[in-house]
Amino acid sequence: MLAALGSRRMAPVLGRCVLSFEWGSFFTLFPLAVAIGFIASILGLGGGVFMTPLLLLGGFVATQPDAAGTSVAGVVFTGLSASIAYFRRKVIDFRIGLLFMPTAIAGVFLGKAIISNVNPSWLTIAFGVFLLYPMGMMLMGKTPKDTKLRLKGWSSGPRYYVLVALLGLVAGTATKLFGIGGGTVFVPSLVVLLGVDMVTAVATSLFVMVPVATISAITSWTAGTLHPELALPLILGIIIGAQIGPRVGQRIPKKRLRQLFGLVLLYAAVNMIYKGIVNL
Repeated sequence: MLAALGSRRMAPVLGRCVLSFEWGSFFTLFPLAVAIGFIASILGLGGGVFMTPLLLLGGFVATQPDAAGTSVAGVVFTGLSASIAYFRRKVIDFRIGLLFMPTAIAGVFLGKAIISNVNPSWLTIAFGVFLLYPMGMMLMGKTPKDTKLRLKGWSSGPRYYVLVALLGLVAGTATKLFGIGGGTVFVPSLVVLLGVDMVTAVATSLFVMVPVATISAITSWTAGTLHPELALPLILGIIIGAQIGPRVGQRIPKKRLRQLFGLVLLYAAVNMIYKGIVNL
């Protein structure tokens, strides 16, 4: 009897899900997601820096929280799929990754609290401005040793752990607020500030974002801002693209890889500053 009652209650829900599924959206998002997964896995991003504006500007969702909440579901699978590929190549720095994770996860819950209490437009502008320095360094193709702002002597000791904790908190908060994987914080910070090799920084960033984005996706689901009918084509496409990216990325010269990442940061910075100003 209880089973029958449960089935009757679930039927309308399943019916609405079937009716709300649009094949047009699926076939539009799927090939774009393959491209996003490919690029994101090379650059150490979750792809949210592309998916959030795609969903919002493409008219798939009405609000930024819905775009970010749906985007972060795809970020989970970018990190998972690409991490498997990078793990096979033994380029993930698990020590750094595990140090980042606790405060990055805490940042997700901080971001959730901020969404409820602060105008996110100011945070969007601040984050866009934050990206300008690493963007400039990457576009010029410079290595960490070329910058005077590299934090020499911070690669060990108490200061190192404080820096890693702060970076993790910022990345986790950004993941929740903007639907990104935190790679726009992790990768340039590891490369520019701590002198980590670009490929290792990318692989480690993707490894960290798996649990962080998973928790963010769960909180978005409970808040009703994650749309499964849109997340499905993103996830399927990203899994395919993220497996191709690491194989190709190994063959791209590191200077070109830094410059490509700089272009992504330029896009992210301009987009976030513009959105923040418009929504004030």
